[in-house]
Amino acid sequence: MVTTFTRKRVEILIDTALAPRLIKAAADAGIAGYTLIPVQSGAGRGGSWRDDRVTGAGGKSIFLTIASEDKAAKLVDMLAPHLESYGMLLTLADVEVVRGERF
Repeated sequence: MVTTFTRKRVEILIDTALAPRLIKAAADAGIAGYTLIPVQSGAGRGGSWRDDRVTGAGGKSIFLTIASEDKAAKLVDMLAPHLESYGMLLTLADVEVVRGERF
């Protein structure tokens, strides 16, 4: 059987315009790899929202990364004071990965 390693999966829903700041914060936390996924629409406490593809207004993205527990904790600590003001939704989950040294 292949050996696996426990890492943290970090998902953050963020306004697309703020993604460069998030990417920099991740880099500052030692996280180099990530995927940025465009999101078309959704609903939450504030109601429904939809990306306006013409103007880009309301555009949201999901920032997805896998990181060591230390790096994920550092990123969460950096973002925690801004979650509410930037309207971010941040989730963490344990995942099993192969090639744990990559994270």
